[in-house]
Amino acid sequence: MAEASPAGSGGAPRPSAPPADGILQIRGGVGGLRFQFEELLAGAAALDVVVRRLASVEAETEAVRRALFSYQSDSYASGSNAIISAGEAGQVLGRVRAELERLTREVRASHREYEFTEARNALLLGMGVYVPAEGSEAGVFGGPPLFGLPPVHARDVVEYGIAGAPAKLALLLGFSAPLAGGIRAVAGTGGVRRIIRELTAAPGLEFLRPRPVRIAARQTAVEDADVSPAGLLLRAEAVGRARGDIEVLQLGDGGRRAWVVIIPGTQLDGLPAGTNPFDPAGVAEGLGYGSEETASAIRRALHEAGAGAGEQIAAVGYSQGGIHAMNLSQDEAFLADYDLKFVLTAGSPVGGIEPAPGISTLHLEHEQDWVPGTDGLRNPDTRDRVTVTLTNPLDIPAWQDFGLGPGHRLGNYADGAEAVAASSDPSLQASAAALAAVVGAGGAATATRVSLRRDAMPARGGAAMAPGPRRVPAGAHARQPENQRQAENQRQPQGPPA
Repeated sequence: MAEASPAGSGGAPRPSAPPADGILQIRGGVGGLRFQFEELLAGAAALDVVVRRLASVEAETEAVRRALFSYQSDSYASGSNAIISAGEAGQVLGRVRAELERLTREVRASHREYEFTEARNALLLGMGVYVPAEGSEAGVFGGPPLFGLPPVHARDVVEYGIAGAPAKLALLLGFSAPLAGGIRAVAGTGGVRRIIRELTAAPGLEFLRPRPVRIAARQTAVEDADVSPAGLLLRAEAVGRARGDIEVLQLGDGGRRAWVVIIPGTQLDGLPAGTNPFDPAGVAEGLGYGSEETASAIRRALHEAGAGAGEQIAAVGYSQGGIHAMNLSQDEAFLADYDLKFVLTAGSPVGGIEPAPGISTLHLEHEQDWVPGTDGLRNPDTRDRVTVTLTNPLDIPAWQDFGLGPGHRLGNYADGAEAVAASSDPSLQASAAALAAVVGAGGAATATRVSLRRDAMPARGGAAMAPGPRRVPAGAHARQPENQRQAENQRQPQGPPA
């Protein structure tokens, strides 16, 4: 444990934030501030027991000293020495007791300061007050600072902006600052989840509501699997190239099996509109509805791949996939069937998802990736939850290749995962051990690609409306230019990947 007042200094131990490890800024885990405080408060409670025992011995010593008074006249010299010795022993006990009481008071005072600071930061976050992070010279999206201004980190700007939006809107409408703060508090109880649910209830946005997700096809192969964090993220990149697919890895043999489910990020094309569970509507399902339909399909995919009840599972997700992976950690039906032990996310907004006790999670974010900030919440600092912020400089791509920004690229997160594996930080080593306890050392694995499809939107008359290419009257193809016919062909439904 890193302490601002190390042993022998005379001061009460005070936790300190883990130092940066190269490009890694680490929050949470066994080296995190909150867990350090938990240990110190447990120590303070143990010291309280010692203090009470010392106080009892101190009282007994004083009683012995007073009882010796009646024997002083029998032998003045020896009686006086005994009385003095008992008194000095009581004074030593008193000094030790007072010192222990001081230490416990300072530990508790330090914890109160920490809780106050956390509450203050949460309040500033809710007000949308952005405080630039220290120690970075990068500008927005990883470029150089603009006009000598403080560095602006895309993730933090988006996170603070979304968290403070209700209060800012209230001020814009003319409400007083205290009333705007109250509106922020009320809005914060539901957060992004509440906003998404209200949006999906609006006319014309029905396509964002969850619809059943089914298994369309699956294909199995035996191959070598790299189950390090970097290797698993690279597999997520490969899985994402096939629209609507997830991957289930079976590791180990019949005596001791474990499973990994890999979920890709958001996909914008390649299937008939609305049928890909990982399209933008999948983000709404994940943040607004706990991934209820996608989680059910993942549970069925594990069952069909051969996963038995109670077997250990690790879930890996990139971007939107990380939302679904984290939602598995609080899905009662999923946890009733399987023993989810570990969740790895990269570039995912998961601050509002609280996993069930005993599930370890590792979250990779980049300070210039705005996507993890879109839920307006920081990831909690707990023993089993570690958040790693990458601070490496980024190359700015050409505008046509910009996408969601260079910070959100999966290759960048895979490089960061390699740095995580090489780190000696105690939180990251404990997290790596938790993952290895599930997946082992890797090697031969049975990989099952599962193609998922969301049900089509129902037509207004009640019949299912299967979205697909625009219908063209007979003979019209002959009048179409060649490039338009090619575009029509590209919009044809695609089957599951080979």
